[in-house]
Amino acid sequence: MREDDIKLMSQLKRGKTKALAGLVEKYKKQAYFLALGMVGNSDDAYDISQEAFLRVYNSAATFDESQKFFPWFYSIVANLCRNLLRKRKVHAARTVDIADVEYLLTDRETPESDYLESEEKKRLSNAMVKLNFSDREIINLNHFRMMSYDEITTLLNIPKGTVMSRLYYARKRLADLMEKED
Repeated sequence: MREDDIKLMSQLKRGKTKALAGLVEKYKKQAYFLALGMVGNSDDAYDISQEAFLRVYNSAATFDESQKFFPWFYSIVANLCRNLLRKRKVHAARTVDIADVEYLLTDRETPESDYLESEEKKRLSNAMVKLNFSDREIINLNHFRMMSYDEITTLLNIPKGTVMSRLYYARKRLADLMEKED
């Protein structure tokens, strides 16, 4: 996997644009869902994922081939998300697009359970957008992207203990916000 990414980036450095298509095909869903979890809006997430690939293309010459591609790419996506959230005057006013969050869906049994699940998703999405970026990021990576502590450690380049601590406090803040949504 790492070798494939390095090969594609090497080709991209040499001006072979088909390599970008390979990276887009491989990472477009991850980019979109990472952005969606952080910005909470499908249109913004789509724009961010597109912009991230443009930045990969424009920055290919600066990519260090001794490093892994995905953490570098993730930092591009995360920075674009941070910038968008910073630009929003009242980012808490925007909520996650419920219909677009496949990773929150569970099995449905009855109309009543459908309704309760829908209400729970609304509470969760309303609380998520009120979290600061680092809390939203760590919860998104662990719970919605199903990344392990070790994977998050590598991706964010922080110690495992920091990941565990940030996740613990982010969960507490999320729980407090969800209680207020009742």
